[in-house]
Amino acid sequence: MSTTELILVGVASALAMLAKSATGLGYPLIAIPILAPLTGIETAVAVVTLPNAAANVLVGWRTRSARSETRDVLVLSATSALGAVPGTFVLVSAPERPLLIVLAVSVLLFVVRSLWFGDVRVSADFGRRASPAVGLATGLMQGAVGVSGPIIGSWLYAYRLPREAYVFGLSVLFLVSGIAQIASLASIGAYTSDRLIAAAVGFGPVLAVLPVGEHLRARLSGSQFDRAVLGLLAAAGVTLVVRAVMG
Repeated sequence: MSTTELILVGVASALAMLAKSATGLGYPLIAIPILAPLTGIETAVAVVTLPNAAANVLVGWRTRSARSETRDVLVLSATSALGAVPGTFVLVSAPERPLLIVLAVSVLLFVVRSLWFGDVRVSADFGRRASPAVGLATGLMQGAVGVSGPIIGSWLYAYRLPREAYVFGLSVLFLVSGIAQIASLASIGAYTSDRLIAAAVGFGPVLAVLPVGEHLRARLSGSQFDRAVLGLLAAAGVTLVVRAVMG
């Protein structure tokens, strides 16, 4: 990859980690739209997977004290891992534009859903019954377009978990589906030397920005936290729509 592309990877990783460590969402959701116009979506997804896994390990570890307050994490994790495998093969075989459109629509639907139905709650009983399907859809989206936040973020948001539990739950789920995606990409030779170098560049900002995002999360009120999540999702969705339309 060129020097310009590597610099862009670093910038994208820093911005994405700020969102991730502050809200639990946002690493691939921010990084992929930034990188895809220059590198193509397949390269962007492959590059982002490795530093994103590191981000989820770090954020999950730092919020582990809230693990007892989460719900359905094991079922969601297992089914999302299953879904990530076939989703990855969609990534390498499907045209780029439909993938971008799917990603953009999923992001914007999540924003609209949150604004219109923000008070909807998922009961414990319904959550147990629906979690396998939600986890599968999460994995499919993660594998196909590298982003599963719109699905699982919306689902856990409706659980009305405490903030730290929400961030911990997302990190665990993203890590599990991400590992399955990494294994699938590795099996098809997606990690070229250039992509691995770019991924390595992305690790530095993950470590550097983590405490900044944590400080920001601690200072946000509940409503500010919600607006931050919706704002970054809306921005990413608009960026993807523009990219898909302009080709």
